[in-house]
Amino acid sequence: MARIDQRALKRVGLGGALLVVLALTLTGCGPEPQSAMLPASDFAQALQDLFSNIFWWAVGVFVVVEGALIYALVKFRDRPENEEAAQFHGHTLLEIAWTLAPALILVAIFIPTAQLIFQVDQPPENADEAVQVQVVGNQWWWRFNYPELGITTANEMHLPVDRQVELELTSNDVIHSYWVPRLGGKRDVFPGRNTYLWFTPDSTGTYVGACAEYCGTSHALMKTRVVVQDSADFQQWVERQKQPAEAPTDSLAQAGRDVFMRVCIACHTVEGTPAQSEIGPALTHVDSRQTIAAGILENTPENMARWLRNPQQVKPGNKMQIPQLSEDQIEALVAYMETLD
Repeated sequence: MARIDQRALKRVGLGGALLVVLALTLTGCGPEPQSAMLPASDFAQALQDLFSNIFWWAVGVFVVVEGALIYALVKFRDRPENEEAAQFHGHTLLEIAWTLAPALILVAIFIPTAQLIFQVDQPPENADEAVQVQVVGNQWWWRFNYPELGITTANEMHLPVDRQVELELTSNDVIHSYWVPRLGGKRDVFPGRNTYLWFTPDSTGTYVGACAEYCGTSHALMKTRVVVQDSADFQQWVERQKQPAEAPTDSLAQAGRDVFMRVCIACHTVEGTPAQSEIGPALTHVDSRQTIAAGILENTPENMARWLRNPQQVKPGNKMQIPQLSEDQIEALVAYMETLD
């Protein structure tokens, strides 16, 4: 039997381990819709700049410490001809240096961090010109009120690019945390108290966010989206949102409207109809949204039917309590929802 080369075996094992580490590292390098590393606002860019500053300090510390360690391992490695190394205790200058250097590095990190904390916690100079949005957290969805525009929507916020935004946040029930990583940092959302978030989006696109504070059974399913548009598209969206729902002309949609007025009127708003409740999300233009069920289902007729068929299966613990609907009623309701665009 051939003799196994222990050194070759160790090299193979080390190489395999390095390949596994490399593979695991690369799996985390793909595009991520909720990455804070791709800033799309002034607030997010400020956070990224601070992170980069801290990262390079960490790189410098790593290089110095690991370099000194490798040097010591090579320089003072054991050799047969070596005599026992001289033994000594204490080195005043060295001890002062390795105490003072980390302290100075911490100061260099603390100063810009503290400056940014105070900066983002204060209203910007042009706050009076900001688009104002009242954000209300609910288990487990978000309501967005635009008080100056007279618009209320849910789970999908629209904003104009290159214009200051002021979010006024509160909660209807428990503590939530509003976080759209590409647009800025987290803000806790409390019942009976307002917190604020200011930023200016600098790129058009759709940005995905979530609740970042555990708030109950379906916390992980409390998603949100922010659609940043150019000024013309945003204004077009605003004008469309101000319009009441049009009366359906199709017989199936008309039947769905009748079902809605019997089953859903107690919890939802559809402008232009008797449905004016604010317990659940506003549905006047629900068909124009990209998703339903607070961002977890693509807005398609099939998914709308799935939601109406068994909302507790889609989002456990949610507060939408409706009687069991027949397939004909679900089909009619879906047809009516498709008219709410």
